[in-house]
Amino acid sequence: MATSTLRFLQRTSGVVLRSCHPEFTWAACQKRALSLQEYQSKQLMQDYGINIQRFQVVGANEEIGKAVENLNRQCGKVKEYVIKAQILAGGRGKGTFKENGFKGGVKLTTKTDEVAQFVSKMLGCRLVTHQTTEDGVKVQRVMIAEALDIAKETYVAFLMVRQADHEGPACVYSAKGGVDIEQVSEESPEAIHTEYIDIDTGITAEQAMKIAKGLEFEEKYLEEAKNQIMKLYNLFMKVDATQVEINPFGQTPDGRIVCFDAKLSFDDNAEFRQKNVFGMGDTSESDPREVEAQKAQLNYIGLNGNIGCLVNGAGLAMATMDLIKLNGGEPANFLDVGGNVKEEQVQEAFRILSDDKKVKAILVNIFGGIVNCATIANGIINASRNIKLGIPLIVRLEGTNADEARRLLADSKLPITAAASFEEAAQKAVACLKK
Repeated sequence: MATSTLRFLQRTSGVVLRSCHPEFTWAACQKRALSLQEYQSKQLMQDYGINIQRFQVVGANEEIGKAVENLNRQCGKVKEYVIKAQILAGGRGKGTFKENGFKGGVKLTTKTDEVAQFVSKMLGCRLVTHQTTEDGVKVQRVMIAEALDIAKETYVAFLMVRQADHEGPACVYSAKGGVDIEQVSEESPEAIHTEYIDIDTGITAEQAMKIAKGLEFEEKYLEEAKNQIMKLYNLFMKVDATQVEINPFGQTPDGRIVCFDAKLSFDDNAEFRQKNVFGMGDTSESDPREVEAQKAQLNYIGLNGNIGCLVNGAGLAMATMDLIKLNGGEPANFLDVGGNVKEEQVQEAFRILSDDKKVKAILVNIFGGIVNCATIANGIINASRNIKLGIPLIVRLEGTNADEARRLLADSKLPITAAASFEEAAQKAVACLKK
């Protein structure tokens, strides 16, 4: 979910956020989520009958002419074009392209020939914004859309909430849209409203009309606003979204109700039934280590330290990171291999850790409940031999088949440092880097 909406609901609706390790920033957590480019989100919305700006997408200069032609055919005649570089980072409009110094990843023009000029300066170049690294992000797609004037801006978001008096979908809405909802909640909390929805019956026409009136649309636009709100809810439920945030949800001078910008978040647990949606996932801007880990069904988030962690269970992983820091070290990652880990997954985890140039030692901390420690041990042994591990390896194994696992490690004759306890493992991992 968008951070602003979560924080707002935490304050106003009693939603409790999970506490995280200090290294677990919201940005880091969001890297794990499905990410769609703007044009993909809008295409999905269009498929569900939601009004958006009509657009075309190009990935090469030779596609520009045909795209402009198609867009004019769709719209009758485009009065003004908006050209948007497609990257996942925010701040595109104020960004700068690294290779050519061209400023602005969002441009407006009424001239057809300028469309081609702008697109050609964006495609294949790296756009640097306040949300990217100094190297920027390579632009591989550019969206060409009809530019629409906005006569009225509002805010609408559907999301799932969990609290004492309501578990399920809710609509957060405000007549003050087009700005950061966090800012609105700070300065004018009374301007933000929440409508709770029964997950069994879904949103009713009466609820949708109440929201439309709360957005302060004129009487003649209320019916269309109501219909769009109901279609947004339908999208929210049908694609197993955790959030559909529209800002602004606006009205054009000629009376069209349009979703001008959207942020969509999806439930990872629903991937098996949302293959089309998840198939659109864009990983080109993601940390390659996280992409590889996801393919191996490992839970991984890269951090900034030098001690690689391989742990089973999210709670144990967080505690391991904390103990490393308490002993003066810095964890290089969060890596939870899960409860049903196979030997080949352990080997893949080792490969990901060893390929990270910042990792100077690896700490394996396993408590075998569901996990068989012997499986972990065999994975460690094979991985160490296959990749010729050349950095210190500290291993603590407890639980199911732990004695057999320790025997396997000892018989391997590999340079593995054994630890008898949780804290000793962290101490030895930190100490080996101070020698």
